[in-house]
Amino acid sequence: MTNNNPLHGMTLQKILEEMVEFFEGWETMGKEIPINCFKKDPSIKSSLTFLRKTPWARTKVEQLYLKIYPHLKKNKL
Repeated sequence: MTNNNPLHGMTLQKILEEMVEFFEGWETMGKEIPINCFKKDPSIKSSLTFLRKTPWARTKVEQLYLKIYPHLKKNKL
């Protein structure tokens, strides 16, 4: 049986990297999910630290990733 969950095997870092690329930067991500780690001096490292400690924020990121997943460049082969 194959796993059809796009989050399966994905690290939080990889999810963030793909989302930053998809949204062409942090500014749009901060508009989509208005949390400080995306709005004030954002970086992958600081975002990972915050999201690992904050389950509700991580859930929002994962939900947005699932929403944009069909539109990610890697799926347009």
